[in-house]
Amino acid sequence: MKALVAQELTGPSGLNLTDVDEVGGGDDVVVIDVGAAGVSFPDLLLLRGEYQLRLEPPFIPGMEVAGVVRSAPYESEFKPGQRVTALSMLGAWAQQVAVQPANLMRTPDDLDDAESVALLGNYQTMYFALAKRGALRPGETVLVLGSAGGVGTAAVQIAKALGARVIAMVHRPHAVEFVESLGADVVLPLTEGWLEAVKDATDGRGVDLVVDPIGGDAFDDAIRALAVEGRLLVIGFAAGGIPTVKVNRLLLRNVAVIGVGYGEYVNRKPGSQSVFEFGVAELVKAGLRPPPPMRFPLSKGPEALQALADGGVLGKLVLEP
Repeated sequence: MKALVAQELTGPSGLNLTDVDEVGGGDDVVVIDVGAAGVSFPDLLLLRGEYQLRLEPPFIPGMEVAGVVRSAPYESEFKPGQRVTALSMLGAWAQQVAVQPANLMRTPDDLDDAESVALLGNYQTMYFALAKRGALRPGETVLVLGSAGGVGTAAVQIAKALGARVIAMVHRPHAVEFVESLGADVVLPLTEGWLEAVKDATDGRGVDLVVDPIGGDAFDDAIRALAVEGRLLVIGFAAGGIPTVKVNRLLLRNVAVIGVGYGEYVNRKPGSQSVFEFGVAELVKAGLRPPPPMRFPLSKGPEALQALADGGVLGKLVLEP
């Protein structure tokens, strides 16, 4: 079968489409014929050797997959021919992948593979972040930094679905229309002076929750944007810099900085992933749909990853074998 193999940790240029052995079945795995595989910023970091999990090449990346069951253990609830989605952790950028049955769920009938894979890592992460870690309540105001990316897109949509007012920040001018289409109540440019614009949009009060997947220089102003008892959710550091916080700022306004590590949480609490899968599934039943993902063939994987690195992707990026 064909697979995108990371041959060296040099970013997208280290990927090579090559022939590898077909995935073998067994008593404890479900083999999936891949219809679509998700691409996320952690994948890019992994390929650069900058992720917290460092793997030595060669390996097949890809943490999110949707497709059709080829084979499954006899006692499994999954059967050949069923459409499924899964967090595979690795190996999804290929024509087949083996996944633990506990990581699978059935694909909604009205979503294709690319749409369903878009609802995996980012949307589960943001449901966990907003509902669990941030304790978001209907009527609160959420500020989303980096709102045009995969995490930001999910944050805007899930916050709206949970009853929040959403202020979305964009640093790419061409992304404004895209973010408006997600349902954000206010869209503002992430340029110098953006804190004042947020204060104006909240009549000087500030916001109840900040979703920060970028870190870097924006972090200090994000702390200042919080209202009394506000919470800042640390999702990642797309800007490259890992910020620090002066804790007296937290004390003076009774605000909190909260870490969001979804993968670490579900690894340490086996079975907890099903709670957040269910939460997202209920929002999908109520009408939530991801924006159309950007689709690349598997053979164009390096070009797709480079587009992500260059800021040329709005929403979710997927690879299709």
